Amino acid sequence: MSAMNFSTSKTYVKPPIRGKYLSCLNDSNDVHHKCKEVSKDYLQCRMDRQLMSKENLNDMGYAKDKDVVGAHEYDKAKEKAGFVAGKHIHKKSKWWFQSKTTTRTTTPTAPVTNNNDIKEEVQKG
Repeated sequence: MSAMNFSTSKTYVKPPIRGKYLSCLNDSNDVHHKCKEVSKDYLQCRMDRQLMSKENLNDMGYAKDKDVVGAHEYDKAKEKAGFVAGKHIHKKSKWWFQSKTTTRTTTPTAPVTNNNDIKEEVQKG
């Protein structure tokens, strides 16, 4: 009996430049507009390798007129000063099931009895 050989050479596909984009995001504290050129190159690489359908990158927001201008990073100054979201609301709120406008029609499956009814039935029986 002959042995089957499955050790044919494997084809290695070079992955797109995803790592560069992720490292750019890490370096820029997840501010994506700073990595726009890298993400554009990443998407173009995927299209060139037929990992995604070919699209016009200008339609995907990479046109020159779509560049982010004048963006500033949020410095969380309010949070550092002690701001807590929702703390300024002083009125007592109700849950959705506590509002008077909610009407629920439920039909009980068994009649509701109290302990006195049960005691009377036991005494009769």
